[in-house]
Amino acid sequence: MAPSDRDVVAALRAELAAIAPARACDRAAETAGLAGGSAGRLGAVARLSLRLARAATASPRAEFDWDASAEHCRLAYLRGLFLAHGSLSLAQARTHLEFVLEPDAAPRLAERLAGLGLPASWRVRRARGVVTWKSAERVGTFLRRIGAGAVLLELEARQVARSVRGDLNRVLNAESANLQRAVAAAGRQLAAIERLEVEGRLAQQSEVVRLVADARRETPESTFAELADRLHVSRSTVQRALERIEWLVLHPDDDLQRRPRIGHEARFDAA
Repeated sequence: MAPSDRDVVAALRAELAAIAPARACDRAAETAGLAGGSAGRLGAVARLSLRLARAATASPRAEFDWDASAEHCRLAYLRGLFLAHGSLSLAQARTHLEFVLEPDAAPRLAERLAGLGLPASWRVRRARGVVTWKSAERVGTFLRRIGAGAVLLELEARQVARSVRGDLNRVLNAESANLQRAVAAAGRQLAAIERLEVEGRLAQQSEVVRLVADARRETPESTFAELADRLHVSRSTVQRALERIEWLVLHPDDDLQRRPRIGHEARFDAA
């Protein structure tokens, strides 16, 4: 059975938590990002915190200096920040990643992310600062830069599959709606043809209208284009003829000259 979205997100966290920074500065940066995280986080994240704590020097850890740090340190810091303060949602085929921080930290983080080419929105929600991405592409870029690998490929594959399914469903829905409209129109046209036939008014119409009516009765499922090919006329000629038939039923007492006209120049190939 395919893993659920929750399982994929948990696997992603475990993959990121398993990264062992080789540089001491990266370890310190990631430790700074993890600071203040929830104690109830994934076990792999708790183990990461302990591993980094054991690897730290005995001297007190200074606050992470973003401006003075190299990019690899910044990415390690962001990895820790995501593991401790971030959440990723894939509900309803939408990708949504957010960091929940102290209110004054949110605009600062948004500015830092923008500096890395990953602009994010931020707001204060229930006295907490929230920095958010709702772009699947931007979320994927961020996760890749902080070290996600195999699980990210799985995540992206699922997103592509969802997108394809969504596109297919939209196409099928559109085709179904078009078919329903075509069936309903054909039903109206057949009913109108039958009524005009019974009243003797169909025989009073032009040859174009009568031939189109006959073709519609013989092949109710045909489209305008198929009827036009069969009769060797233009699609618009077929459409106007069928519109005239319906119009005649709806306006039986109107003067003939006020009714939609079918071009007398339409020609039929008897071959």
